[in-house]
Amino acid sequence: MNYAFWRRFGAFEPSRILLFGYLTIMFFGFGLLALPVFQEKTQPLLDHLFIAISAVSTTGLVTVSVSDSYNFAGELIVLLLIQIGGLGYMSVASFIILGSRKRISSFTSRLLRTDFSLGEKAELIGFVKGVVYFAIAIEALGALCLYFIFLEKGIEQPVWNAVFHSISAFCTAGFALFGNSFEAFSGNVWLNVVISVLALCGSIGFLVFVDVYQRLFGKTKKLAFTTKIILRFTGVLLVLSVVLILLLQSSFALNDPLEQFLLSFFQAMTALSTVGFNTYPIGELSVTVLYIIIILMLIGASPAGTGGGIKSTTITAMYAVVKCTLIGKKRITFLGSEIPNDRLRLAAANFFFYIMMLFLSILLLSYTDKLDIYALMFEAASAIGTVGLSMGITGDLSTAGKWIIIFLMIVGRLGAATFGLALFRGSSDAEGEQADVEREDVVI
Repeated sequence: MNYAFWRRFGAFEPSRILLFGYLTIMFFGFGLLALPVFQEKTQPLLDHLFIAISAVSTTGLVTVSVSDSYNFAGELIVLLLIQIGGLGYMSVASFIILGSRKRISSFTSRLLRTDFSLGEKAELIGFVKGVVYFAIAIEALGALCLYFIFLEKGIEQPVWNAVFHSISAFCTAGFALFGNSFEAFSGNVWLNVVISVLALCGSIGFLVFVDVYQRLFGKTKKLAFTTKIILRFTGVLLVLSVVLILLLQSSFALNDPLEQFLLSFFQAMTALSTVGFNTYPIGELSVTVLYIIIILMLIGASPAGTGGGIKSTTITAMYAVVKCTLIGKKRITFLGSEIPNDRLRLAAANFFFYIMMLFLSILLLSYTDKLDIYALMFEAASAIGTVGLSMGITGDLSTAGKWIIIFLMIVGRLGAATFGLALFRGSSDAEGEQADVEREDVVI
């Protein structure tokens, strides 16, 4: 088999390489977690695989307790998988490569652009370094803040808990070493603030922070179109969802006004950022609020960040298509700027493939697991959105049900459109259109 043969069948398509890379890391992590030396108590192999894939996909759904199942070394492996999954293994690998030489290969560049949905104009070396340095700085600061919070509360191993939960929050992984996530901290203002800042920093996306940094230091004259979309969309949706949850969840009224706000804000934030922590039992939320959370989980975070979901830019692109079509405009515009056709096509493909995978998985889950259909819908939306919130059924899923959730977490980590490209498009097709797509400054 020569190079031309593999090239013809798309073996070198970036999305396919990314899929293979993430699968390799997931199964390598599974192999480590399955070793008795890293375990606190024995668990079925499928549960170890589930944890490994949930960690790399930064989902946070678990079939067994991480703190009860693994010793310190096992928890450290889970944390490393979260970090690699959150930053993207290509950015981590590229950062290591840049430590020994000043450039990265053209093929590695293509993989990075695919993994982070970057355009051709994006400066990769500066971006990769910025991603890693920013992540280290924000995670270290978050860990420092959490240390004092946990120390004051008398939490055992405050240093390890602070580091673990800071990285888990920034990578929007939602893995917690506490059995009930952060429900014991529902009224703790500082913990709510620290976790929310970490999660929002990760979910908003590295592109936004690079753009804002360049604007503040005069390297650019104005914020990029994509940055404006992300910041406005995230802000408006977060405020709207907080108000709705505050009004519709009657049980919150039993608390004082500040805690009512904290509960409403955190539940909205955790779904939209896809971080997956919770300060209130998800299964006790009203059906209406659960429906709002499902919508937020499906919308998700922003591109080139650590969060999942359909992405804010895809939703705004679909909104622009609908609005401009209904009012009879030939050009598709949003915030006064035209959205290129290639980006609209990619957004439409991402949206359709995402919804199709979700509906199909719910259908299969309803057949394999005779559980409450609403709980299954919630679980599926959480998995493909890489959120990690659950109504408490993850551990009760059948073997087939766990495999379905595993598949959804993989799709969610790679992105629906990228996963679809990995399955259906060969490199010859990709090269024909890649240049046109990458020239645009709009990110979907």
